[in-house]
Amino acid sequence: MLTKRTVIGIGVGSVIIALGLASLVIHIGIQTIEVDETFGVAEFTSYRLTAPEHTPQTMKITGDAFDVKLESPADGLQIPLTPHKKEVTFDWIHLADGDTRIEIQNTGYSDLHVEATFQVTTDPILTTYDIMVTIAGVVVIGFSLNFSIRKPRGF
Repeated sequence: MLTKRTVIGIGVGSVIIALGLASLVIHIGIQTIEVDETFGVAEFTSYRLTAPEHTPQTMKITGDAFDVKLESPADGLQIPLTPHKKEVTFDWIHLADGDTRIEIQNTGYSDLHVEATFQVTTDPILTTYDIMVTIAGVVVIGFSLNFSIRKPRGF
């Protein structure tokens, strides 16, 4: 016979397991990240994207004046530190698995606006977190089942 505490523990543990497994499924595969940021005068920003081969990337930068440096893996898009004015758009495809590094420095007298769509792979640490949440749900169920165990004489 299950006690009230045991039933509550099994319910809570099941919900935790369901959340962990759902998050694990969501984090599998390529994720699309939409960037829409504004940077003030003299501010610096950088992006690091880890993406698989053949994933398209798009970035549009608008501002008075700014410097951009972009390094894509393998023989992909390579832009040394170059000054730009008004607006620039970059569209490229990853030619190999790896990291793209983008550095942007606002050198103008107005705000800098960055709009981008990146397709990236999920960070492996998120998979580890999802597995840990699922294990926590199993532990909750295990502890709650302990409440319904019959105690031997003398306890």
